[in-house]
Amino acid sequence: MLQLLIFLLGFAIVIGTLLSAVRTFVVPRSQQDPLTRFVFTTVRLFFNLVSKPARTYGNRDSIFAFYAPIALLMLVPVWLTLITFGYSCMFWSSGAPSWYDAFRDSGSALLTLGFAPVNGFVQTLLAFTEAMIGLLLIALLIAYLPSMYSAFQRRELAVTLLEVRAGSPPSAVEMIERFHRIHGFERLTEMWQRWEEWFADIEESHTSLIALVFFRSPVPRRHWVTAAGAVLDGAALAASTLDIPRNPQADLCIRAGYLALRAIADFFGFPYDPNPTPTDPISVTHEEYAEVYDRLKSEGIPVKPDRDQAWRDFAGWRVNYDAVLLALAQLTQAPIAPWSSDRAPLRLRDFFRRR
Repeated sequence: MLQLLIFLLGFAIVIGTLLSAVRTFVVPRSQQDPLTRFVFTTVRLFFNLVSKPARTYGNRDSIFAFYAPIALLMLVPVWLTLITFGYSCMFWSSGAPSWYDAFRDSGSALLTLGFAPVNGFVQTLLAFTEAMIGLLLIALLIAYLPSMYSAFQRRELAVTLLEVRAGSPPSAVEMIERFHRIHGFERLTEMWQRWEEWFADIEESHTSLIALVFFRSPVPRRHWVTAAGAVLDGAALAASTLDIPRNPQADLCIRAGYLALRAIADFFGFPYDPNPTPTDPISVTHEEYAEVYDRLKSEGIPVKPDRDQAWRDFAGWRVNYDAVLLALAQLTQAPIAPWSSDRAPLRLRDFFRRR
């Protein structure tokens, strides 16, 4: 009876580990996996500890650049260790003389070393299946990395190009001013269309390949969350404040943006109101908005004459993505940027300013 229970325990561990790998690498949708979450959380605690002595954001960023790659690579040894233990239980239950022999048989089969001979049909079948699982897990990781880096390159191309139009760190106000001086507001439609597609892309890639959320840009001052915030605020200002013909593409860009950020926030369990009202509070104050309004007006940019109504319209757009934008900025340790990562709690904000 004991041998049967140990065998079932080992079998359950193997099946659970395989399901973890499938959820993480194969299923093309957001899947919560406790084991993957445990690994990433444990590695994050280690990086939080290591980064505590860092005195500048640049030093902290250089440390956290290794977080996602190391956490991702740590999944494989964790999975292999669990597979080894699970099969050790099954080898012991099927007649291995001792736990040491069961462990040796399991390790030999998993790593395809072949130095531990097995006897009987059951142990031979266990050895073959364990070897196949070991090769499968390695193959999954190898196949996973090109897809992930392809999505990373698509994301970073748009983030890099945004610096030309929105400055560094990206600012919605600076983006509008540069379009006014260089392109003309009629070219904003192309911008909103391009970023609507970008938001759709990250909604798919950053929920099915969740490690991408933590992959940092090659340049410390760039970040996908602050770029998203600048574009969304730019579209919200264009829709609410600029005295130009209404552009439905700006509305679509905002909707695509907050749906994408909400989908990513859902994976991490961040709370937000899915149906906010335009009068709900946001992190941007009326005074901050008034400064932006006056700055745009002083630059000769046409703004709507009713400033209070423009503020209410802006807040009505911003409330859709305000909470999730701030949560993701803090989660990913984003560099300081107007109206996104600078809304973080005081302790984190003060740290970022010492850069």
